Amino acid sequence: MNNKLLEIIATKQEEVKKLEPFAADLRKRALRRNDYRPFRQILQLGGEITLIAEVKKASPSAGVIAANFNPISQAREYERAGAHCLSILTDEKYFQGHLRFLRDIRDQVDLPLLRKDFTVHELQVYESVVAGADAILLIVAALEEEQLTRLYDVAKTCQLDVLVEVHNLEEMDRALDLGADMIGINNRNLKSFEVDLKTTEELAQEIPSDVLAVSESGIKTGDDVRFLREQGINSILVGETLMKAKNIPEKVKELLLRE
Repeated sequence: MNNKLLEIIATKQEEVKKLEPFAADLRKRALRRNDYRPFRQILQLGGEITLIAEVKKASPSAGVIAANFNPISQAREYERAGAHCLSILTDEKYFQGHLRFLRDIRDQVDLPLLRKDFTVHELQVYESVVAGADAILLIVAALEEEQLTRLYDVAKTCQLDVLVEVHNLEEMDRALDLGADMIGINNRNLKSFEVDLKTTEELAQEIPSDVLAVSESGIKTGDDVRFLREQGINSILVGETLMKAKNIPEKVKELLLRE
């Protein structure tokens, strides 16, 4: 595990400590919720590529992506443009996100929402549920085996969909052993932060046909999407390209390969 990831995990563990006094209430409220939107189901349109559009102000690799950042208007624009689901960055320290973005966006759009963060403890799963998430991200590289299994089981008990993110073959094997029904291949190398769509080319063939295959990071053009489709990808997660797009409807149309 590289130093940056270790640093982020340490930060998350400190954040979890702040949730501990509210543990019983969070769990109770999470298990009571029943208004989920079908994240994975929406992404399984037969034969068509589907889009998870990301609301993202900044990242450790790119710095500030959107200086005039308005998460609600961005989410509304994605919905109007034809995105199928939204990914909401909630990490404060490294991505300048916030959990309230998720809550606020849920009140304003009808699309299923993924909480994009570094989940390392079940209290964060309950927190995600209470905040209005329909799905969470579990990053295999950030979790020990027991943690990964536990968090996946807790999320499923809460009726959340889970996007299990991998970067290499070893992580792919772990995701498949877990029984993940939605696997995200991140084209960004966590050590160098370099992006290469060939990561998807190398790993997508390992994903069984009944598992939803999502490609993440570095997707900029319709040609990129055509390449990913050839690898058997069902869905794409796009953040920076859409956040920087001057015309979001046109860019969404291009990425969904619509003439």
